Amino acid sequence: MKKTVHILLIFISLFFFRGSLAVEAEVDVSMQQETKTLAYLVSDIRIPFWEIMSRGIRKQAEELGYKIEIYSAQNLAKQELQNTIKAIQSRVSGIIVSPTNSSACSTILEFAQKAGIPVVIADIGTESGDYVSYISSDNYQGAYEIGKVLTEKMQALGWEKGSVGIIAIPQSRENGKARTAGFIKALDEAGIKGAGIRQQKDFSYGETYHYSLELIRNTPQLRAIWLQGSDRYQGAVDAIHQAGKEGEILLLTFDAEPVFLDLIPKNILVGAAMQQPFLMGEKSVQALDDHLTGKAVKHEIKLSVLSVSAENIDSLLPIIRRNVLGVSSR
Repeated sequence: MKKTVHILLIFISLFFFRGSLAVEAEVDVSMQQETKTLAYLVSDIRIPFWEIMSRGIRKQAEELGYKIEIYSAQNLAKQELQNTIKAIQSRVSGIIVSPTNSSACSTILEFAQKAGIPVVIADIGTESGDYVSYISSDNYQGAYEIGKVLTEKMQALGWEKGSVGIIAIPQSRENGKARTAGFIKALDEAGIKGAGIRQQKDFSYGETYHYSLELIRNTPQLRAIWLQGSDRYQGAVDAIHQAGKEGEILLLTFDAEPVFLDLIPKNILVGAAMQQPFLMGEKSVQALDDHLTGKAVKHEIKLSVLSVSAENIDSLLPIIRRNVLGVSSR
């Protein structure tokens, strides 16, 4: 796959970067300052997490006087490459990218470097390449802490001998690897076994539903399912109901949906590790603006992940509404 991407990179570079994409030394700096346009390359704006982040990006960009162009790849690698080319051709002042995966990000960074356009990475990460700053969540710690919430709940119920299944985001993503590692650490410390991992491909309701049923049917001692995403949680809820396992299998997630403010207090969900996408979007624009205006920028910025359960959700509501759900932006 990497070889194919590399060949494609060379092919596209020959056709596009020889002329119109190359940023020449004599480009009028005053014209760039007048344009003040940033591009947000996002894997799939239909996923609530990225949509909320885009709102944080737009809010901060407007406050700082930038225009924003948003390019969604619909989770397709080909579309992501096309979007990258379009953004560079439009002569944006900077790029914020939430890539489809870490390998794809390397390609985007190479394109941007050829064109002389600075890039801030907003989540997911990259395998290589030069960038201004990488804004991310502390996925490892967040997964570890929500894992602790689960293991304490299982111990309180006397379910220590039960096992936990994981429906994961692609493990080709750096954030996916970190989430899995942090969560497994919490299970290991409690002596609770894992029941296998299923990796999402199309992020659909049907995929989550079938993976959940598969875990339930193949694992007699299954006591919990952890979703490394949140938007298809209903697939797992329905699978547990279909299997007649309500009250016997716990469910928890990474990330959050507005309805979780009701589901967590009702114990339909044990808890959720909530990233702060609205805040991440704001900080991504701020980092890019600091770079463009000659200020120092941290090469890596990690935001905390809120470990939310029925015990603490009320006290965290103001932060959840703004930084997690972006409610204040509407």
